Amino acid sequence: MRRTGGRAVVRLRTMADSEQKQRRIIDSGHSKESDAGLGCCGWILVLVSFFFTILTFPVSVWMCIKIVKEYERAIIFRLGRILRGGAKGPGLFFVLPCTDSFIKVDMRTISFDIPPQEILTKDSVTVSVDGVVYYRVQNATLAVANITNADSATRLLAQTTLRNVLGTKNLSQILSDREEIAHNMQSTLDVATDDWGIKVERVEIKDVKLPVQLQRAMAAEAEAAREARAKVIAAEGEMNASRALKEASIVISESPAALQLRYLQTLTTIAAEKNSTIIFPLPIDMLHGILGRK
Repeated sequence: MRRTGGRAVVRLRTMADSEQKQRRIIDSGHSKESDAGLGCCGWILVLVSFFFTILTFPVSVWMCIKIVKEYERAIIFRLGRILRGGAKGPGLFFVLPCTDSFIKVDMRTISFDIPPQEILTKDSVTVSVDGVVYYRVQNATLAVANITNADSATRLLAQTTLRNVLGTKNLSQILSDREEIAHNMQSTLDVATDDWGIKVERVEIKDVKLPVQLQRAMAAEAEAAREARAKVIAAEGEMNASRALKEASIVISESPAALQLRYLQTLTTIAAEKNSTIIFPLPIDMLHGILGRK
């Protein structure tokens, strides 16, 4: 089993590496095609733009030099095509004022709340569930070129994934297996957003709201279970106490003086609690004599 598991892991790694290599080849191919596909008119426009930039050098510097922060990347489009090299930054980069345009992409981790979703569980119970998703842009080029709005698409996908995953669970599983549900949602979202250049880092289930009637029923069930458990514990305590009293009676019956000592101890306890009470003890032998005559 270990050998097969290790072979499966190796196969998955090799498949992932091959997919990454294919993506790199595809990206480089697109970039080469973008540079080579400008055509004669495109190159003429680029040369004219570069010529005017040189002519207006003192002023054009402020239009050509752009700055990208440490947590940002810039995707440069030249005549509508992405330049070779993909995302630029952080730091300074150069653009032509007339032919180039760029889009900034934030590479930091972004978090958003999943709105409360009314979900019908597998055992036909309606619950309201909300959660939190943490994601970041892993590939800025894919996030810009493959989808219109990556943030909005990820939010909508998280809502539908929450419905689909929880719709296959019972109410008890939703209440007890939150970590497993969050892990399943994360893996599902990560696979779906991989083509968008987005990495889903973490998914958490915040709150599960139950109907009021169901809450009352569950509270009544829990109260009944606790009362039954309390009665069982009380019965066990009485049984243990009766056994201890039986053993004590056997010890006292073996030694007549033990009963007198117990009697005196009881008098001491009563005298300590109620000092105004006067008790006249009777000898135990007298009681034995009376009982013997009868």
